Amino acid sequence: MGPTRQVWKTDKAGSLRRLTLRQEDLAATPHDCLRVRTRACGLNFADLFALLGVYSATPEGPFTPGLEFSGRVESVGEAVEDWEPGDRLYGVTRFGGYADVIDVKPGYCRPLPSGWTFAQGAAFPAQTLTAWYALDTLGRARAGHNVLVQSAAGGVGLQCLNICRGLGIRPLASVGSAEKVGFLREKGFDEVIVRRKDRFKEDVRRLLGEEPLHLALDAVGGWVQKQSYDLLAPTGRLVVFGAARFMPGGSRMNWIKAAWKYLNRFRADPLNMIAENKSVMAFNLIWLWDHLDLMSCLMRQIEDLGLPPPHVGREFPFEEAPQALAHLQSGQSVGKVVLKVSP
Repeated sequence: MGPTRQVWKTDKAGSLRRLTLRQEDLAATPHDCLRVRTRACGLNFADLFALLGVYSATPEGPFTPGLEFSGRVESVGEAVEDWEPGDRLYGVTRFGGYADVIDVKPGYCRPLPSGWTFAQGAAFPAQTLTAWYALDTLGRARAGHNVLVQSAAGGVGLQCLNICRGLGIRPLASVGSAEKVGFLREKGFDEVIVRRKDRFKEDVRRLLGEEPLHLALDAVGGWVQKQSYDLLAPTGRLVVFGAARFMPGGSRMNWIKAAWKYLNRFRADPLNMIAENKSVMAFNLIWLWDHLDLMSCLMRQIEDLGLPPPHVGREFPFEEAPQALAHLQSGQSVGKVVLKVSP
C-alpha cells in the first residue's frame, strides 16, 4: 500500500454539511513541488463562502477548502532548489489547504520565522496579505493618517491594527461586542467602539475629534459600509474586501434573506464620488495566486515590516474542521481560527 493523506473535501458547494474527511492515495512528489507535512491550517471567511457556493472563485465540482498552511518539508521534487526535508515553512494555496499533506510549488512558501509556532505560521499569510494590500496598495495609508478598521478583533482586523501601529498610522477600531473591546485594549489599542447603527457616526466622530478620516476598511457591508463612506473626509477612501453581512447562521444560504440584503446594499454613485471627492475600492486576493511575482513582492514587503506573530484565538484538532468553521461563522471568534494537525 502506497502513501496516503487525510483531506477534508466536499463533492459540491452549497452546504457546509457536505464537507467530509477522506483518505486519498499519494503519487510521487511532483518534480517542481515541495511535499509538505502540514502542522496547521488557517481558516478564512472565504472558506465558508466557497463551501456555501457564493464565492466567485469557488471551484467547479469536488474541492478542498483552505488557503494557507504551515508545516515541514517532507520531500523535494528533483527540480526544486533551496529547500530540504525538515525545513519549517508556511505557505498559501488556491484551495486545498485542509489536508495533512500538501504538494505546493516553492514560490508559494516562505520560511517560518524563528520562534513562531506552526499555528502562528498558518495564521499569517492570507490575513496579512489582505491587510497590507488594503492599507498600502489601495488605501495608501501613511504616517499621520486616521484609519477606521471594521471587525478589528478578527484576523485581518488585528493585522491592520498592528501594521498601523508599526507605521505611525492612527487606527480607530470598530467591533461587534463589548467583550472584543476589552480584548483589543489588552492588546494596547484604546480607540475602540462597538458598532451600533443608531450612534456609529457619533462614536467615530468622538474618537476623531477635529481630525479627518482618511481611510475606512470594511468587510461587513450594509449600513456599516454606507456610514463609513459618509464619515470620510474629502480625498478619503473606502476599501472593501468582504461581506460578512451575507453570512448565514446555518449550513446553507437563505437565498430570500440574501436577496433582500443584496437589494438594500450600499451603492456608491460615481457622480456623487466626484462631487464629494471620495473613492470606493474593492478586492479579493484569490487572483494573486496567478500572479506569483506580485505576491512574492507583497510578501517581502510584509516581512520587512517586522510584525509580531499573529494572534491565534482558537485551535481545533484537524478532525474537527466543521466545529472550527462553525466557530468562525458565529462571529464570536477573536484573532485567527486554526486547525492543528497532529505530527
